Amino acid sequence: MTAPTIAELEEQQTRLTLPRFTYEDAWTLGTLLVDLARERRAPVAIDIRRGAQQLFHAALPGSSADNDAWIDRKRRVVERYAESSLLVGTRFREKGKSFDTDSRLDPNQYAAHGGSFPLTVTGTGVIGTATVSGLPQLEDHALVVQALERFTSA
Repeated sequence: MTAPTIAELEEQQTRLTLPRFTYEDAWTLGTLLVDLARERRAPVAIDIRRGAQQLFHAALPGSSADNDAWIDRKRRVVERYAESSLLVGTRFREKGKSFDTDSRLDPNQYAAHGGSFPLTVTGTGVIGTATVSGLPQLEDHALVVQALERFTSA
């Protein structure tokens, strides 16, 4: 899998803006992520939040508590930067820098690895996150994007 460019990652975030995000929407998006992960037999954990509230969580066979810790670290990056965790990490790499050392954030609390995506509502901004952990970072990111693409086209 080829890493997306900064322009491609920015385009995804612009395109995948939501008109609203309700509790029912969280359930729909979460179950869509579970279905896509099951099709791949992906050993992932899935987390959807609005603000500080966790609205959906699932752990599929082969995932572990370590995936939950990765979810928390990737989610914090999105909450801080209002951009996908992959985009933040890519921006650092493009500048020849390391997020872990150059962000001056605790790497035990923040991970700019792919898999967490901002839930952005038109006219409001980022209101939450959808995060997957358990696959290589580009695949985690791609899974969330695929689910959001299907969710927004429904």
